[in-house]
Amino acid sequence: MAKKERLIVYVISDSVGETAELVVKAAVSQFDEDSTLIRRIPYVEDIGTVDEVCTAAVENDAVIAFTLVLPEIKEHLQKRTEELGIKTYDILSPMIQLLAGKLEQQPKNESGLIHMLDEDYFRKVEAIEFAVKYDDGRDPRGILRADVVLVGVSRTSKTPLSQYLAHKRLKVANVPLVPEVEPPAELFTIPKEKIIGLTISPEKLNGIRAERLKALGLKAEANYATIDRIEEELRYSDTIMKRIDCHVIDVSTRAVEETANIINQLIVAR
Repeated sequence: MAKKERLIVYVISDSVGETAELVVKAAVSQFDEDSTLIRRIPYVEDIGTVDEVCTAAVENDAVIAFTLVLPEIKEHLQKRTEELGIKTYDILSPMIQLLAGKLEQQPKNESGLIHMLDEDYFRKVEAIEFAVKYDDGRDPRGILRADVVLVGVSRTSKTPLSQYLAHKRLKVANVPLVPEVEPPAELFTIPKEKIIGLTISPEKLNGIRAERLKALGLKAEANYATIDRIEEELRYSDTIMKRIDCHVIDVSTRAVEETANIINQLIVAR
């Protein structure tokens, strides 16, 4: 008995076509492994390509699955396949129509929107990884690549701010300012508009550091939390910020979200 030829499924899309191919693969997995051949044709944006696929489908007794949102291309495909007797499956339209009815909105009918969302997601992930890699002055090379660089003494919310801003797709490096350590040279080579200084009242910082020491099981009287040491550090950081001539934000009474929104507005408005 002659072996039956494999069924060809043409998967066409006015975008990448990954969504359509995954759906078809899921369906094909329910049948014999070698019974079907999938051929994806992405970025179909002209009727000439539609006609070519339809001709090939007729010659190969194939079927067509599609995710087309551009109305003129979709209508042409439906007209041609009906004329030629080609079996088709519209993957997106039933769900789009269902959502349109429930949301009482008209669909955008724009191709590639899901990949725009994917790109946005990956930009966020990249920014989060950047913030982790260049946290607390670990690698000064991050200063040169960052969208924004935060500077300030310890416990001025540099790390949480970096993470919050990363979720807004900004690549953030942060650098602690300590009197005994010279700031990295890179800090003085980038535009001052990229640098945000963070300052805080000595009393507020004293309370924050004392609580931090308690959480670590250490005595609150340690030099790290004394007013004298805090004032020394703040004077030093103020000197560095004036040397850079960067924008400075007092975080004494501000939540992380509020400070982050100010920074975001400053950077975006540049």
